[in-house]
Amino acid sequence: MRARMALKYADIQVEHREIDFRNKPQSMLLVSPKGTVPVLCVDGIILDQSLDIMHWALGRSDPDGWKQVDNVVSQAWIEKNDGPFKVLLDQYKYPNRFPDLNEGHVLNSAIDLMLKPMESALQSSNYLLGNKISWVDVAIFPFIRQFAAVNPKRFEELPFTSINAWLNQHLESDLFNSVMDKHPTWLD
Repeated sequence: MRARMALKYADIQVEHREIDFRNKPQSMLLVSPKGTVPVLCVDGIILDQSLDIMHWALGRSDPDGWKQVDNVVSQAWIEKNDGPFKVLLDQYKYPNRFPDLNEGHVLNSAIDLMLKPMESALQSSNYLLGNKISWVDVAIFPFIRQFAAVNPKRFEELPFTSINAWLNQHLESDLFNSVMDKHPTWLD
């Protein structure tokens, strides 16, 4: 999702190919043997990480200055999100895969690691790095969206009004809604 949003924001046209993971097309596996998405193939370049695709797209066009933020602070947010928070998200989202873990402990760990710092940042500004959207907001948004969707009622009851406002702003944005179209499954 974050790769799609960056491509759309940068006004880069791509051919979208929806993949059935139970029947991965050979054409995909030839360019990306690990068989994961997203994969962007352009001008002889193959990018198979969403952050790499975001940075590639923003390197070509960044009309609102999404990348004009502190690199050290940006990297700290991304490392926390894509590292330990992603692990906690998977544990929270798929408890059947982690039967030895306590759901309440996983939730509390995610709150302490990610949600409390986000709430604090968002109480003083509209976005994680200030009063204008940045690539960091777009990179983290899909993970918070997934986390909130596990148990929406519980998430809304958490004391994070600023996160909820930030999340809803993204969910209602034209950018997000423009990349959520359903595509037919690609067949070779």
